[in-house]
Amino acid sequence: MLQKNKPCWAERLSDNRSTVCLCSSEYCDELTRIEPSFGNFVAYTTSEDGLRFQKTVKPLRTYYYEKHPGACLSDYCYPALHLDTSRLYQSVEGFGGAVTDAAAINWFSLDDTLKQYLIDAYFGKQGLEYNMIRVPIGGSDFSTHAYAYNEFPEHDVKLSNYTLAPEDHKYKLPMIRACFDAATADVHVVATPWSPPAWMKTNNALFGASQLKEEYYQTYADYYVKFLHLYAKEGVPVWGVTTTNEPTNAIVDTMIKFNSLGWKVTDQANWIANNLGPTLRNSEFKDVKILAMDDMRQFITNYFYMLKTHNPKVLDYIDGVAVHFYFDPLVPPQIMSLAVQDVPDKFIISTEACAGSFPGDSPKVDLGSWERAQLYIKDIIEDLNYNVTGWIDWNMCLDEQGGPNWVDNFVDSPIIIAEDKLKFYKQPMYYALAHFSKFIPRGSRRIHVENLCKRTVENVSFLTPYNTIVTILHNAGEATEVDLVTCHRLATVQLERNSVTTVEFVHEQCSFDKPGAGPKIYFEGHDF
Repeated sequence: MLQKNKPCWAERLSDNRSTVCLCSSEYCDELTRIEPSFGNFVAYTTSEDGLRFQKTVKPLRTYYYEKHPGACLSDYCYPALHLDTSRLYQSVEGFGGAVTDAAAINWFSLDDTLKQYLIDAYFGKQGLEYNMIRVPIGGSDFSTHAYAYNEFPEHDVKLSNYTLAPEDHKYKLPMIRACFDAATADVHVVATPWSPPAWMKTNNALFGASQLKEEYYQTYADYYVKFLHLYAKEGVPVWGVTTTNEPTNAIVDTMIKFNSLGWKVTDQANWIANNLGPTLRNSEFKDVKILAMDDMRQFITNYFYMLKTHNPKVLDYIDGVAVHFYFDPLVPPQIMSLAVQDVPDKFIISTEACAGSFPGDSPKVDLGSWERAQLYIKDIIEDLNYNVTGWIDWNMCLDEQGGPNWVDNFVDSPIIIAEDKLKFYKQPMYYALAHFSKFIPRGSRRIHVENLCKRTVENVSFLTPYNTIVTILHNAGEATEVDLVTCHRLATVQLERNSVTTVEFVHEQCSFDKPGAGPKIYFEGHDF
């Protein structure tokens, strides 16, 4: 029997917008995944026309695939994709969102029932089943004011006054612990500083063009360890840290208005190799991942190349490279694979994304926007197809203005808290994220996909730890269908116009696979 969702309480806010789903203290919709039975596939669809996680179950057809079956040579055939589980790529770390001051303040403004609904919507069994969180070390622009830790006394190299802020104790830590309690898997926390205290910086301010004074290189490394210790003491262990949020901001943009720290790549290479890396690896937090860059995709090739060539010891300490979403449509994704092709033990993870962030974006919060959901869908598919191991959204929730933000740098969010605090809206972006995070658990491996026809749709596929094949399909046009082909089975999937569909079915070992040999592992990842 098909298990139904607790359906969306739908509201269409204008004729040119898709549906938002309302949650109040009396009602909030749920997202259910059902285990696919042998011989069937389950498809979940979300569309611009208002479908939200609509499930269908249909039989797989028996099909023995041979290379180039010649089934389709026309430009007008339906798309067909061969899912090849003998060729595996990167392993997935996870999906998540950020617990900023702003997100936690908005969450805290709700009554207890709505607070739990929101946490469950992201981390619960009937939600997105997130397993990652990003948290600022100190303040960010999504705070009510600019702050860092140990701002006084100045020039305190021993960090003798290092304490967490009221925002940590009242807002961020309670929200993170609530996420932990609701989660269906271990939650990996990534921590990022926007700025150290002003006295460590060349401009003696938390924002604006600045760099770290060299005499405080070791102090800044110690600053990280102090944070890790205090968060662990509060029951929040940190899985990974990044080497400062968007370090090019305060170098390239000298008018930067919010918390920032500029880094020349050569200086950061020396700091990682001589200070941060040894300090972490010789501490009780020696297993914490170190993620370099934490900046836009377009910088990755040159940035990572300069890091490792200027000071090769960097490679002894960093575990991966973090990228941000904002200019991705303008930057070829191939550069990510190229950046780390000679160091396959280093992974790439996307640590920040949001819509409505550019000066010309209006309104900042665009309730019901399907276009913004598509931005997420396209970017996640593209990132995953080019070896990215995880994707972390920005603020988990914001108010109807897109804040609070102390410099009015308002943006959109998958969940928006209503002005009266008596309800919240789940946007199309929220359901777009569900099509990935709920079906691609940690440890899933991307598999090779081959287009069998000239027509195709955007797609990515995985072999999961549940021994299922999961394929996400983005149809940005009119209704169509697609055939998903394995060596034994064929699934014909109906795709609604302007929609995203996740398909899941049980994986069967191909008869021509060599028993015990294991699949060949491919790294390049861009010949799908």
